[in-house]
Amino acid sequence: MEDKKVLLSIKDLSVKFRVRGRILTAIRGISLDIYENESIAIVGESGSGKSVFTKTFAGMLDSNGFISEGQIIFSDDELADTKVSLNPVANSLINFSLKKLNEYSKLEYGSEEYLEMIKLDAEKREKSTVGEEELAKYTKQIADLTHERTNLFNLKQTFDPKNEKDKIHDAAAKIKDYDHKIKALEDEMAEKTKVKKAEAKSDTAYLAAYSKKKSELTAQRNEKIKKDITPETVKRNEILAKEIYLSVGRYGFVKRVKLIFGLLKALKKAMEMGVDLSDETLRNHVFDEVVFRVRYLDETPEQLHGTCILNLANVKYDKDWMQIRGRRIATVFQDPMTSLNPIITIGKQITSIIMKHQGCTEAEARKRAIELMHKVGIPKPEMRFDDYPFQYSGGMRQRIVIAIALSCQPKILICDEPTTALDVTIQAQILQLIKDLQKEFNYTIVFITHDLGVVANIADRVAVLYAGQIVELGTVEEIFYEPHHPYTWALLSSLPQLAKSDEKLYSITGTPPSLYNQIIGDAFAPRNPYCLRIDTLEEPPMFKISETHSAKTWLLDSRSPKIEKPEGIRDIHEKILSAYNIEEI
Repeated sequence: MEDKKVLLSIKDLSVKFRVRGRILTAIRGISLDIYENESIAIVGESGSGKSVFTKTFAGMLDSNGFISEGQIIFSDDELADTKVSLNPVANSLINFSLKKLNEYSKLEYGSEEYLEMIKLDAEKREKSTVGEEELAKYTKQIADLTHERTNLFNLKQTFDPKNEKDKIHDAAAKIKDYDHKIKALEDEMAEKTKVKKAEAKSDTAYLAAYSKKKSELTAQRNEKIKKDITPETVKRNEILAKEIYLSVGRYGFVKRVKLIFGLLKALKKAMEMGVDLSDETLRNHVFDEVVFRVRYLDETPEQLHGTCILNLANVKYDKDWMQIRGRRIATVFQDPMTSLNPIITIGKQITSIIMKHQGCTEAEARKRAIELMHKVGIPKPEMRFDDYPFQYSGGMRQRIVIAIALSCQPKILICDEPTTALDVTIQAQILQLIKDLQKEFNYTIVFITHDLGVVANIADRVAVLYAGQIVELGTVEEIFYEPHHPYTWALLSSLPQLAKSDEKLYSITGTPPSLYNQIIGDAFAPRNPYCLRIDTLEEPPMFKISETHSAKTWLLDSRSPKIEKPEGIRDIHEKILSAYNIEEI
């Protein structure tokens, strides 16, 4: 894939959800590059994290979900290119920012002492509170008890007050017991904290030493930050002030001013901490706390010009997502009936999207909508334009959903199991339609499915997900003909199309692990018939098999015993060609 441009680069992505007072980690450190004009399939069982993973690309996580770590860098030259007009108000805001930055830059001289003061304060806090390890233990015990209490309370609500009084009383007694245990743990933790505070307060020798050291550091710092900043720092701040305005220029005036103050606060903190703001990566991180950074390129008397690094993991505002979702990244969902508004005509649903994102007239939007309907295979689109969704069949509705997704010519089309609700004949037609349209519109397909049969027909590459991690990645030929992860073996072995009529269909035993808990070792180990002892102790690294193929299994370690893939999938080339009607080139 070296000759292809990386369109989306995902690095160490982790996604979590807050569920009833607990944290569920749905995506655990995924790294993946998605290329321009390719078709990549994301496969795995239900609950493996496929949909959650791709929802992060378009900012569609549920309200209780959040990206805890990682980056999603979107390479789009048109969106990255940024120009903002210069006028008296803009120049005034840039000068205000420059003045503040020059003032804050003096703090960089005292960063060493400031960091020492932070360390000193942290040591003092640690002496007056229970240790982090002990606090984490109490917090976990309380969270576990609270979760059990909540589940029992919900169960109690389902009991029949007339016929299940004993169960209700028993549940109420157990809930009361949980309350006592939770209160006891909270009291115990509070008492230990109280004792630690009293001990720290009575340690006069330590407090005297702390006060003396703090005073010395404060005096040294105050003396250092009196120095004037250098001309080089002033030049750096001039660029920083312009980058601040470039980064906020797309917002309305009130929002713009608010973000400027937010960026100035973040930069002040960075200067206090001694962050090297000449380092591009570090500067990006500082800006990302508030809004993604637009790097300064050049200017004219009328405007500033810059380019931004689009980190989708840090997009915080709806206005930014409006430029990305639909226009650059579109999604086709699995149920076309829930994707369409039943009380709005088909034509109106397509034209409203075109007018919103492309700024054209209603007449122009109607013309483009009819062209799209024709391209996706709707017969006599002019006559069907004013029909409602209920007047279309399931396959035709899905074609309309595809037309809406393509109406703004996105660079990435996410297909979230778009053929699940359709029969086999229509499924094949929709898959062929998506492939044919890709040749015309040159979009990248990210296809989510648990059906490896679909993968064989549409994908260039395959990423196999299990428990929120990519466990194998390769070309479609490598995944089907030379798989290396036991989970991929199991998925292939369970394909009904490859089973023999006189044999029982293979099924994967057990269930995926709970993502509420920390997973030790290989997540697939409890279900893996080829499990090694190390699988239960250490998480395997991603082993590189070829330039395009890698797998996350200890079986690829040179010290591991040689284990052959299951007999049923050793020679499946001819079976796959026959089962999925694939013509060998």
